[in-house]
Amino acid sequence: MIDWLRRQPLDPEIELGGKRLPIRLKRLHNARRLTLRLAPDGSEVRITLPAWAEGREAIAFAHARQGWLAGQLAKMPPRAAPEPGGEIRYRGAPLRLAWEPRAPRTPVVQGDSLHIGGPQSGLEGRLRRWLEAEALRLAEADMRDYCAAAELDPVPIGLTRAQRRWGSCSDKNRIRINWRLVQAPDHVRRSVVAHEVAHLVHFDHSPAFHALLARIFEGEIALADRWLKEHGRTLYASFG
Repeated sequence: MIDWLRRQPLDPEIELGGKRLPIRLKRLHNARRLTLRLAPDGSEVRITLPAWAEGREAIAFAHARQGWLAGQLAKMPPRAAPEPGGEIRYRGAPLRLAWEPRAPRTPVVQGDSLHIGGPQSGLEGRLRRWLEAEALRLAEADMRDYCAAAELDPVPIGLTRAQRRWGSCSDKNRIRINWRLVQAPDHVRRSVVAHEVAHLVHFDHSPAFHALLARIFEGEIALADRWLKEHGRTLYASFG
């Protein structure tokens, strides 16, 4: 099997559904096998591989699974820009877009509707800015909850538009959260924030890290992780 893979044409890109997608490799010292998947927005193919594995074989493996990857890409929800009368997701629930040109431009939630005004041509941008502001407001509150639970001082928190991860903690002083999580149920967003707060203490995924995460997070991490695995791609469907 490996010899056959080695004979295949190699390319850091792969053609799926009429599009050429880059192939990204990520080595993990504790990985025991190759893991192949699409990015949540379908923008790239990702391969996680053990430190000892050859990148050439990993890329060949992706080409060998081209049919499976194409099927996964076809399952992704089509891009649908928000429009009057349509819906957006906010904290896990749909909000109907009630647009009136002469209404205030700042969105206002009323029941299961989101009222917004201004020119229709800039509707998507105004909605995105509002969602990003809400994402930051909610994530900051989450961060304070979990820093207090972990007996830490609050740290700055920022938003990311990353296509590869839901949260990050690059050092001991700052965490970043994907703004699209404002569309997910609260427990999913909060689980990501709790995860990054735990990294302020343990910058790894050791048993001590998981013990701290389990102590400070009020829900079940496995349920939140499962939601992201099953529905995370849908968070990329409404906004580019």
